Amino acid sequence: MRVDILTLFPEMLSGFLSESMVGRASANGLVDIRPHNLRDWAGNRWRITDDRPFGGGAGMVLKPEPLAAAIDELRGDNATVLYMTPDGEPLTSAMAREFAQLPHLVLVSGHYEGIDERIRETRVDREVSIGDYILTNGTLPAAVLLDCVARYVPGVLGEEKSLTQDSFNHSLLGFPQYTRPVEFEGRRVPETLLSGNHGEIERWRKERRIERTRQRRPDLYNQFSSRHEPDH
Repeated sequence: MRVDILTLFPEMLSGFLSESMVGRASANGLVDIRPHNLRDWAGNRWRITDDRPFGGGAGMVLKPEPLAAAIDELRGDNATVLYMTPDGEPLTSAMAREFAQLPHLVLVSGHYEGIDERIRETRVDREVSIGDYILTNGTLPAAVLLDCVARYVPGVLGEEKSLTQDSFNHSLLGFPQYTRPVEFEGRRVPETLLSGNHGEIERWRKERRIERTRQRRPDLYNQFSSRHEPDH
């Protein structure tokens, strides 16, 4: 898939795009990632991309002209334009799997007080939030979304089974993980994990996922329970 990232701070992505899983996916040609500087579409000698909001108030707003020009040039015929904003849809694993099936994403990073509403109305297909908090700019949320989506692109993960064991799959958190040594500071690895009985191990892991979700995320546990109620 191809991913274009439109931002005022493309340098923020340099390390992220060259390291770890996303870097390998890009190097192996599984994901074509292209950061772009919005100022390249500013159309004036000062490369101005923002202005004061009508009606007054603190901060600046990204102007519609550079955004429209950039999106129109990048989107082509089959792109889905996503705007990263605190008031968008909450990012979920299900959403990431959906986006991973698309051939082309254009990620628009909001900055300052956001972008002109007319761009949201005419150029944006979906609006996505990574959480109920505010960041200094939308480049980091775009990177988070890209990392989340890339995991579901076939071939990106070395161990495909990990996709089925991840937290939030089936509305459950992950199970506890242990590695060597068997005993550390008086605490032993649960005997079930040392047994070699794969059926028992899978049952233990599922039980731990359910219990951990019940304790830490009752909202997710209720979702899971509602889908797994016993028949009467």
